Amino acid sequence: MEKLIINGGSSLRGEVEINGAKNAAVALLPAAILASEGKCVIDNVPDIEDVHCLERILKSLGAKVNKLNSNALEINAQTIDTVNACTEDVRRMRASYYFIGALLARFKEARVELPGGCPIGVRPIDQHIKGFEALGAKVSIEHGAVNIMAEKLVGTNIFFDVVSVGATINLMIAATLAEGTTTLENVAKEPHVVDVANFLNSMGADIKGAGTDVIKIRGVEKLSGCNYSVVPDQIEAGTFMIATVATKGDVVLKNVIPKHLDSISAKLIEMGAKVEEGDDSVRVYVDGPLKGINIKTAPYPGFPTDVQQPMCTLLSSVPGRSLIVETIWENRHKHVDELEKMGAQIKVEGRTAIIDGVETLTGTLVNATDLRAGAALVIAGLIAEGETQITSIEHIDRGYPHIEDKFKKLGAKITRR
Repeated sequence: MEKLIINGGSSLRGEVEINGAKNAAVALLPAAILASEGKCVIDNVPDIEDVHCLERILKSLGAKVNKLNSNALEINAQTIDTVNACTEDVRRMRASYYFIGALLARFKEARVELPGGCPIGVRPIDQHIKGFEALGAKVSIEHGAVNIMAEKLVGTNIFFDVVSVGATINLMIAATLAEGTTTLENVAKEPHVVDVANFLNSMGADIKGAGTDVIKIRGVEKLSGCNYSVVPDQIEAGTFMIATVATKGDVVLKNVIPKHLDSISAKLIEMGAKVEEGDDSVRVYVDGPLKGINIKTAPYPGFPTDVQQPMCTLLSSVPGRSLIVETIWENRHKHVDELEKMGAQIKVEGRTAIIDGVETLTGTLVNATDLRAGAALVIAGLIAEGETQITSIEHIDRGYPHIEDKFKKLGAKITRR
């Protein structure tokens, strides 16, 4: 198994190009199924394992997927000849549930195996099922697969009991071809939700309100292929911002939307870091002392749960006590055990991590338990004394394209073996 080997102590300096958003791309690819005419050409696609997995699933359904380059795909969904998405690739990744909404919308039936993903806590799809049933579908779960079918889908009002990115996107996809108007209330507002809506509209959908509390979808008869570019990755950008502050460096992040990073920037500034925004860039640097802060994760525009683990690493290395309260996932502190092996002083009480900053972390052998925990350990390795070895890096590869190459260009001593 491959490992990342990091020798810490180098400040990150230079420029880094941020990729297209993982969380958008993993929804856009299944949504391309809705194009019954023409082809979808999607650019700025991150070259990550989750995308490769979705490519294989699309091909297993009969779609033609042509890789134009490492960051661009051409998808022809006219050749799909089955609604059964029951492969190992489907089982292994969480975002495969978007195939339910896409296949249901176009073919009025689907069989999709229950998905997996990172082990960060219970992630039910009850809100998805509630919404599909409200549109007129019949849903059953048998032998670990979701079976869904409908004579027709009819627009209706759907209020989500909890704010769910996955359910918001899945119902938005499903409702595009329903009869009449569907109103989704108490929806997620994340940038990738807006990106999926923009993609669907580019295909001919009629969606309004994405990014607000209420989304309205007026059903259309058909969707066609389009050319589209994935929104920049808010989470990858946040990770590099945090890594820059942790190493007391000076880095310009290019191909970002600064507004999407407001909650992260605000906390880094509160710590004592400097953040300067450009039109599509952000410069992050440190020229003075840093201090501990308190963070509470929340749906967008709040502080993203996906960067609280990297932030935990940063806070473990600055003076004072910090608190991180995780409100989204109940099991997202697994990285703490690994950070403690490196000398971090962290106590977890329920969903709260109490962090007392230490002067130094020490390199050792650690294990990436999930995607964002892996990013947290990479940052820990960058600031630790000596050598850090990170195993189970397949988790990291699910969301960070060529992570060692990007950090190496910024001056980090990091290799893959």
